[in-house]
Amino acid sequence: MEKLFICLSASVLLLCLSCSAHIEGVLKADGSAEIAINASLEPRMSNLIRSLQRQASRSKPAGEVPVLDGQAIARSMKVSPGIRSVSFVNTAPSAVKGRIEVSRIDEFLRPPGRRLNFITYEQKGSSGAQGNGRLLVSLDRSTGPEIVSLISADVADYLSSLMAPVATGERLTRQEYLELVTSVYRKDVAAEISAARIRATVDFPGPIVSVRGGTFSGSRAEFDVPLIDLFVLENRLNYEVVWR
Repeated sequence: MEKLFICLSASVLLLCLSCSAHIEGVLKADGSAEIAINASLEPRMSNLIRSLQRQASRSKPAGEVPVLDGQAIARSMKVSPGIRSVSFVNTAPSAVKGRIEVSRIDEFLRPPGRRLNFITYEQKGSSGAQGNGRLLVSLDRSTGPEIVSLISADVADYLSSLMAPVATGERLTRQEYLELVTSVYRKDVAAEISAARIRATVDFPGPIVSVRGGTFSGSRAEFDVPLIDLFVLENRLNYEVVWR
């Protein structure tokens, strides 16, 4: 069960700036997990972020600065709670791929000294594939900004520039947010955000009994998350997997 949201948390929040992402997660019997992530920006979003970079810093020619900086994201996440190791590389200026190893799901992206209501993990019975487990991942505007800040300062800055409530905590509906993006940037940027999705596939160590927010077959759960839902958090996002 740890893998279920290891993939959603690590990639959706880690790269929730991106307009296209696919995540594959594997849960191991000892409770650790591995996640593979591929993410990229759509053309208009990429041009927008490039423009924001030019405004923020003129120390390097624009062509030398990745729109998504895989190495910078890895450096930032390396010191985040619950992460054993992380590596990201650029496959293009606006695309990255990488792997994350999570040591303890109950500590994943949890601010030091605090217990945010972000990931709830329960394990009953014997450990491994024979145990009974439940994983609940919950995200809303009260926890979003703090969690985003643990992922990457650059990502937090970009999301704030895009006025996304997941970073700012502002209360907006989806429609209000898209209208705001249209008025500040352009309608085509708002359209890309509206159409973008993050897809995750997670393999569990035992047969899944139920999934909230996704689908499942055997021990594999799949999630298809609209990016706008993550950006705006108009409603609390809850994803749950129960397995035996």
